[in-house]
This record gives sequence, structure tokens and C-alpha cells, in this order.
Amino acid sequence: MIRFLPFLLLTVFSSCTVWRFAVYNFADIKDHKKFPSRALKASTEPFKFHISEDPIDPTLRFTDSDPGTKLSKYLEKTKTVAFLMIRRDSILFEHYYSGYKKESIVPSFSVAKSFTSALIGCAIADGLIGSENDPIVKYLPELKDRNLDAVTIKHLLQMTSGIRFNESYFNPFGDAAKFYYGRNLRKYVSKMKPEKAPGVEWKYHSGNTQILGVILDRVLKGKTVTQYLQEKIWTPIGMELNASWSIDKKENGMEKTFCCLNTTAHDYAKFGRLYLKNGNWNGKQVVPENWVKMSTKPDLSLGGKEWYQYQWWIDSPNGDYHAEGILGQFVYVNPASEVIIVRLGKSEEKVGWRRLMMMLAGALKSN
Repeated sequence: MIRFLPFLLLTVFSSCTVWRFAVYNFADIKDHKKFPSRALKASTEPFKFHISEDPIDPTLRFTDSDPGTKLSKYLEKTKTVAFLMIRRDSILFEHYYSGYKKESIVPSFSVAKSFTSALIGCAIADGLIGSENDPIVKYLPELKDRNLDAVTIKHLLQMTSGIRFNESYFNPFGDAAKFYYGRNLRKYVSKMKPEKAPGVEWKYHSGNTQILGVILDRVLKGKTVTQYLQEKIWTPIGMELNASWSIDKKENGMEKTFCCLNTTAHDYAKFGRLYLKNGNWNGKQVVPENWVKMSTKPDLSLGGKEWYQYQWWIDSPNGDYHAEGILGQFVYVNPASEVIIVRLGKSEEKVGWRRLMMMLAGALKSN
């Protein structure tokens, strides 16, 4: 009997979340090739950053966690695949590693949460959503039966919804694995339950962002979330290369709005530039200015914290902030220094990336 056990396990789990978790084991930089997706088309009028006349020397030595290390060598040994530093539309530093290049597609992981937040702001401006203060059951009435009537969109944005969700990336039976590898995100959202009252505790989890995605899916009435992103942001800001957003299944799939945008370092940087410019792109207001400002400034109401706001991480009282994904994907924005930094990698490598980016941007503030 024992010798047949592997075959039985293969049969039982061949089409389920646990089996896919076992096969793929853990999120990695090639995950955009594993899942079905919807295409994002490059703009016919792509925006391009230009090369600075005074770039940063890749042999620059810096003193941080590894004193005296050359910047480029440090990035290479910490499993970085792309590092891009831009100021005033000029590329100060651009290096790729491990065979990656400017055209290489890299999954965003949770950087996508910040894109989802931007789309919520656009949907409010378009009158599809009344307000961030609306209860989520206004758009997802099936959650009335789940005791979630008091949860608002703002609670979801601030990660203070009180909704039960296990964010563990190592548990094949946890919610994160189910949302990441599962094939029915709309159903999973409809089954969510409260753990605590909303506005009581800050707890980061991807379930909040996926509910935001299902709300978008519902109010768009036939248009996909990917199509809305294409229309509202991707085309207007001149994304340079074709990209994609992973979905849960091929037929009538739902975008994994808590993760799984797939694009290049340059196009991630353009999203950072959009927020650096308060949602304005060369004279056109793409994301409402008030939404960008609300999204990147701490609000301690409803259980909010000083380090997080509307799916963005707040870095300091000086106004800098970033989007972040597992494996150390970063889009860092520093308005005071007018700097955008993108770091993409195969692993976070226990590096203080936020501290490094703040240090690099701070060194340019007086220039």
C-alpha cells in the first residue's frame, strides 16, 4: 500500500491548491509564467526617461550594513536583478544582474497593492464607487451574511478591517496559499469572516486588497480590472512594453489584485513618477491629486498607523514612501529629493532596502 501512496497523493491533489503549492513550493521571480494572465498593451506613445549627464558611479562605495562595499557589487551579491535610480526624469543609476535586462518582465508581488489602490481612487473619481467611507456590503451584498456590515473600503485600504486572514506564505492550507494558487477568488472573498471589529487593529494581509479587487470587478460591469488599469493608467503614462496581470483561472478569471502585476523596472518607475507628480502626468490628471496625497500621508483614524496608508508604506515624516513586494520588489518615492528608486530581485536577502534607498535619496537632496 505504501508504494502506491505517492500515486494516490498525486491523484488527490493534482487539481487543487495544495498540490500547486507543493509543485511550485514558494513564490519566485518566474511566477508570471506559471499562471494565466490578462495582457496589458504598451502605449503607442511610450514615455522614456533619459540618461543623466552626471550618473552615479557603480563603483561608489557606501557605508551602511556592509561598510566600504561598491554599490553595484553589493546589489549583485544580494540577488538583485534590476536597480534603477531616477531624479527629475534622468536615470542616475541603472544596472541589471543575473541575465536580466531593461526588457525583462519581473512580477510585482505586493507592489500591485499600490496599483489597486490607485484604481480605487480612479473609480471614486469616475463615480463607480461613492466614497472610501462606503461599507463594502454596498458593493458586495453577499457579505452581509458574514457579519461584515461595518467594514468600509477605507478599512480595507488601511489594513484595519478586522477580517480573518492567514498571511503565512509557508502554510499550504493558509489563506495566502489559497488566494495565490487557488482558482476562485470571487468565491473565497464571499466566504470571508470577521476576526475583530473594524478599526480596532492594524493587520497587514492580502485579503483586504483582494476584496478591493472584487469591488472593482463588480462596479466595472463587464470591463475587467486589467482593462480599467490599461485605460486609466497604463496607456496615459506611456508604459513602454507589453505586460500582464495574473488571474486565478483562464475562463472568467479574476485578477490577483493583491499581487501579480508583471512588468519591467522602467514601467514600475513610471508608476512611481505618477505619484511623485501627485497623480499628474505631463499636465493630465491621471489619478486624483487628493487621492495620491491621502494615500501617502499617515491617517491614524480608524486604527490607521503612521507607517502605512492606502496600500503604501510610509517611510518617514519627511514624506517618502514606497510600494513593496515579497522577494524585495520596491518602488520608492522621495518627493523632497525628487527621486524614484526601483529594486527588483530574486530574494530580499535580509537587506535593509528601505534604509539604503532613503540614504541614497538623502544624499541627493541638497544637489
